[in-house]
Amino acid sequence: MEKKLALELVDFLYDSPSACHGVKATQKILDENGFIEIKETDKWDLQAKGKYYVIKNDSALIAFEVGTGDIEETGLRLIGAHTDVPGFRIKPNPQMISEGKYVKLNTEVYGGPILHTWFDRPLSIAGKVSLKGASPLKPETRLVNINKPLLIIPSLAIHMNREVNEGFKINRQVDTLPLLGLINDKLEKEDYLMNILAEELKVNKEDILNFELGLYEYEKGMLIGMNEELISSGRFDDLWMVYAGIKALVDSRENEATKVMICIDNEEIGSLTAEGANSTLLNNILERIALGLGKDREGYYRALANSIMISADLAHAVHPNLGDKHDPTNRPVLEGGPVLKIAASGSYSTDSFNGAVFAGVCEAAGVPFQKFVNRSDVRGGTTIGPVTAANLTIPVIDMGAPVLGMHSIRELASVKDNYYTIKAFTEFFSL
Repeated sequence: MEKKLALELVDFLYDSPSACHGVKATQKILDENGFIEIKETDKWDLQAKGKYYVIKNDSALIAFEVGTGDIEETGLRLIGAHTDVPGFRIKPNPQMISEGKYVKLNTEVYGGPILHTWFDRPLSIAGKVSLKGASPLKPETRLVNINKPLLIIPSLAIHMNREVNEGFKINRQVDTLPLLGLINDKLEKEDYLMNILAEELKVNKEDILNFELGLYEYEKGMLIGMNEELISSGRFDDLWMVYAGIKALVDSRENEATKVMICIDNEEIGSLTAEGANSTLLNNILERIALGLGKDREGYYRALANSIMISADLAHAVHPNLGDKHDPTNRPVLEGGPVLKIAASGSYSTDSFNGAVFAGVCEAAGVPFQKFVNRSDVRGGTTIGPVTAANLTIPVIDMGAPVLGMHSIRELASVKDNYYTIKAFTEFFSL
């Protein structure tokens, strides 16, 4: 079972080269398990035990199963994760020719990737493209995945940069531009990227109005280690938790409480978008769930007062070569189970109450759990937890599955922790 779930995760990550594709892969799982898509433009008439989901801007999805109890009394049981990953986005008018021979693409950094891990690897392109539609106000949106090794960011030879192994400052505008290919004199003025997109989408390139495209590592993830106990893959952060949460939602027992899985976008750049956690999206959808069940605003706020959420992201496992980078007494390891994330600064939303809830959930699920706190002289990251707790004013547990190499193009996790996390999430939704 553990290895089967790990291989399912690898497939899910491979099918999710962008946030939009992650939503599409999630939608496929939901459709196969009896969930129905509803639109923000619809009038919602929800039924007890009904299974629904809403998609926002192609890159965020909120799925929910209505509980058997009165939502005002039983509240909402929520898990939240994000669909976006750190990497590179392609700029408008991206084509650049150098030395009369090389075709490069102009890119910008998205989020906080470990830049050097992107060098010398086969890369491809995925995202969405906007085409001419029925009217200027309604362009057509299509997802695209150029599923072949298309680009590479070549390193400079050590002979020309003798200090590279002593530390090399990477210039994001100069050093990380991906090479698309080579040209000859006759083809120098071709618009290569637009030609590729038009061919992939089977449209005229004049119909392409805009795009949101990112780079991704072409090679699929895999199980590695002496006993295939480790998982090496890109996009763990945070599509792993999207997969674990959706898996738990469809596998969990019927509950009096309404179960909600939140797959939100743009966490890596601060969440301040229409489809991000620092918007009114989640509040709007949750209120509409209450209204769709015949409640009023008073009923919605009563439901919130009986609700609790898990903010599911990743957590830093102690590095095998650099253990002194971690807190001396809180040292999560791979195969140690999900990790409760705690910060006096408030960068994580865990407190004593919701931390105790998480401990109880893990005990009920029969899985181990760990705790993470940053070294006091190291500034850590944050999650959707604090902003969601502030916007909804409900308890939000900040936790994550342990990983090595977070924000690398290729992160490392364990098969057991995937199993433990899914089991804990399933128990949370089932209680």
